Amino acid sequence: MSTIRDIFQQITRMRLTDLVDILAVALLIFMIMHLFRSTGTHRVAKVVFMIIAVVVVAGLTDFLKLYTLSFLLNQFLSFGLIAVVILFQPELRRMIDHMSNVKINKVFGTAKPEQAMEPVIAHVVRACTAMSQDRVGALICFARDNSLDEYFKTGTMIDAQVSDQLLRNIFFPKAALHDGAMIIRDGRVTAAACVLPLSESDRLNADLGTRHRAGLGLSEVTDALVVIVSEETGAISVAVGGMLKRHLAPQTLEKLLRNELCPAEPGAKEEKLTVKLRQKLHKKDKEGGGTNEK
Repeated sequence: MSTIRDIFQQITRMRLTDLVDILAVALLIFMIMHLFRSTGTHRVAKVVFMIIAVVVVAGLTDFLKLYTLSFLLNQFLSFGLIAVVILFQPELRRMIDHMSNVKINKVFGTAKPEQAMEPVIAHVVRACTAMSQDRVGALICFARDNSLDEYFKTGTMIDAQVSDQLLRNIFFPKAALHDGAMIIRDGRVTAAACVLPLSESDRLNADLGTRHRAGLGLSEVTDALVVIVSEETGAISVAVGGMLKRHLAPQTLEKLLRNELCPAEPGAKEEKLTVKLRQKLHKKDKEGGGTNEK
C-alpha cells in the first residue's frame, strides 16, 4: 500500500517538463521499434532522418530540462552511431554502391542520345510480345544512371547489338544463358545470365516467383527499369522505382518504355504544349467562323 502511495505522490509532484520528457522517450522507443520492422532502403532513409533529429533534439534537451531524454540521446550519440553502422551494414553498402555506380558519361554529358533507344525499345517490345505468346520467361534490365557493374560480374559479358532475335535466342528455355537477367546499357546487350537481388517486400502476391522478385529487387536498390515476362502466364510486367506494373499490353509496354527511357528534352515539353494550345485556338477559331456563316 505504501508503494502505491509513493507512486501517487511522485505523480502529483511531476511538472509539465517531466510529462513531456516521458512522452518524448515513449515516442523515441516507438520510432525505433517501427524502424526495425521496415526493410530495404527505407530503413536507411529513416536512420539518416533519425540521426539528424537526434542531433537537433539533443541541443534542446538541456535547455528544456528533459533529463531522461537528454541522458538517452547522449548515450546514443556516444555508442549508437557504431551500432547503426553494424546493424544497417547491408543497407549502407547498397546505398554506397548506388552512389558509386553512377555512370561517368552521364555526369559529363556524354551519354548516348535518347533517340538511339527508340529502335532498342521496338526490338524489346517485339521480343517480349513473342515470348509472351510462347510462354517463355524473360528478365530484361535497362541500366540508366546506375551502371549496374556489380551485377555484370555475376553473369556473362556479351556486348552485342539489341535485336528481337537475339533476345529470344538468349531466353530460349534450352539456351545456356536463359536462366538469369539480361542487362541493356547504352543501347547494347551488355550481359546475360546475371543474378539480381531479391525483393524483401511483403506486399507481393504469393503467385509471383523469383523472376518477379528479382526484377522488383533491382528496381528497389537502383534506378534500373526491368521488363519481366512470366513463364507461367505469359503476362508482361515492368518494375521501376520499387513498383511493379503487371499485365501490360504490348502497346502499353512500348509507351511506358518510351516515357521512361526517352524523356523529352526540357524545351521539347514546352514546345509540345505550345503546339497543342495553338491547335485548340485554331480549332475554336474555325468553329467560331462556321457559326457566323450559319
